[in-house]
Amino acid sequence: MPASHPYVRAVTDERSVDLRPDPPVPGAAPGQWWPPQVLLPAWLEAHAGEIDLVHLHFGSESYSADDLAATVDTLQRLELPLVYTVHDLENPQLSAQEPHRAALAVLIAGANELITLTPSTAAEVERDYGRASDVIAHPTLVEDDALPLGRPSTTTRVGVHLRDLRPNIDGVATTATLVRAVADLRAQGAAVEAVVRMNENVRDADTAASIDALARTADGVRLERAARLDDDALAAWIADLDVCLLPYTHGTHSGWAELCYDLAVPVAGTRVGHVGSQHPGDFHTYGLGDPVSLERAIVDATAPAWSVPGSAARAAEVARRRTERREERERVRQAHVALYRRSLRTESAA
Repeated sequence: MPASHPYVRAVTDERSVDLRPDPPVPGAAPGQWWPPQVLLPAWLEAHAGEIDLVHLHFGSESYSADDLAATVDTLQRLELPLVYTVHDLENPQLSAQEPHRAALAVLIAGANELITLTPSTAAEVERDYGRASDVIAHPTLVEDDALPLGRPSTTTRVGVHLRDLRPNIDGVATTATLVRAVADLRAQGAAVEAVVRMNENVRDADTAASIDALARTADGVRLERAARLDDDALAAWIADLDVCLLPYTHGTHSGWAELCYDLAVPVAGTRVGHVGSQHPGDFHTYGLGDPVSLERAIVDATAPAWSVPGSAARAAEVARRRTERREERERVRQAHVALYRRSLRTESAA
């Protein structure tokens, strides 16, 4: 759960797993899955005979640690295994992390089985919470085999999408660092330009205004402010880039890094969480407020021939990765099925 999330659908082998739909949320719009009703003890009591186990991915921030402790207690009493995938050791949607860490402690201690996405995340979970995890890679979420290859350009294009300025995105520092790095590279004779994009609707209008002031007058930097892109439009936007910049200040993993990998677009990212461990060969580190590190990251990221949008090398790399990712997704699904079966055997033995 949530069953409607694209990640959950991607890891589910429907040949072996009956993924139940998200229960409707009283008073919410149709299709809204949060707050997840499956975590409510009353819902579990009423529907225990319809399910074999609960696999929690997202949505725990809807409840307090005490609420989740009641959920764990109910699952144990009903002899329903809990599988928990630790996506976020730090929650990107929150500024203060204490409530999230308290919830993590409850869920990690109470889960029958734990999954993490990278070995480095598993090591942190074992160090801080004393539990071992199965490491199962983040699969591709892309269904379409005809991926965009980007449009050719005479310049190196570096792009950052600040989205709606959620708490783990430092839009001002990212934009300031990018503006300075681009100015320095252009002063050295490099044909480089940057695009900074934000959604029309953002969480902080004052921050958006500061970003606008930084980018509007900067040479070689273009600011885009428009409606939220749908999945196809976002893929096309990223594919046009030589380098995609990630603007995170905290977090653990990144779905954007996965999409960039599918599109063969190198990533420049901050040293946050375990994003760099997802696809280390494509990840180039920079520091917020350190334009020299970003200059270096841009130069390193654009060294491979396949980084160039619209090129034959990019097309060949995207095709190679598409085959690799389809095969990986099948392994990921099989690994989940094996873990579910193990958790059910363990619960039965208990």
